Amino acid sequence: METSRFRDRDHAGAQLAARLATMQLADPVVLALPRGGIPVALPIAAALHAPLDLLLVRKIGVPSQPELAAAAVVDGAHPEIVLNRPVMAMIGLNDDEIDELAQPELWELERRRKVYLKGREPLPVEGRTAIVVDDGIATGTTVRAALAALRRRRPARLVLAVPVAPAETIDALRPLVDDVVCPVMPSDFYAISPFYEEFHQLSDAEVTRMLEPFSEPLPP
Repeated sequence: METSRFRDRDHAGAQLAARLATMQLADPVVLALPRGGIPVALPIAAALHAPLDLLLVRKIGVPSQPELAAAAVVDGAHPEIVLNRPVMAMIGLNDDEIDELAQPELWELERRRKVYLKGREPLPVEGRTAIVVDDGIATGTTVRAALAALRRRRPARLVLAVPVAPAETIDALRPLVDDVVCPVMPSDFYAISPFYEEFHQLSDAEVTRMLEPFSEPLPP
């Protein structure tokens, strides 16, 4: 039985996996947003017999206001920069300046892939069913950038799977994907953590241990 509160991220992933298993998803690849999306994605990958990869995203903040996103950079075989044109226009940033601000974030993406997946190259998604997984969504800013960049990699079908998110956030993201699986969409939403009984901050060591089976290069 589905619930409005999950025991932990593994329990949330099992509920998503049960739904996704009924959808006849051809040639799936599961893409988790670290860190919290990884334990949610593990039971999904197992249930669908699908490979697991990370979808690494870094916000590119305005220099004077780092929390204000002028763009985001998303990992991939060819990393993608997703621009926030209204913010760029408001601050007066051009494309060349964004490219310069993106460089440290690209280095951080590379560092995280080396730490988490021992430098394994991103999995190809062209022509496949790409399933993007996180442990929940609040505003959707990061996920929006991730989905926009992933769409450019030309998956045949793009699915967003999250345990919990505000209904209005899901409505805003729905046009960016082919399918959404989100069992809990509260109208009264303040944060993700109240929807979990156990919701600790994952360490790099925990993430690395979870991803150990996926860190080796895949056979050709």
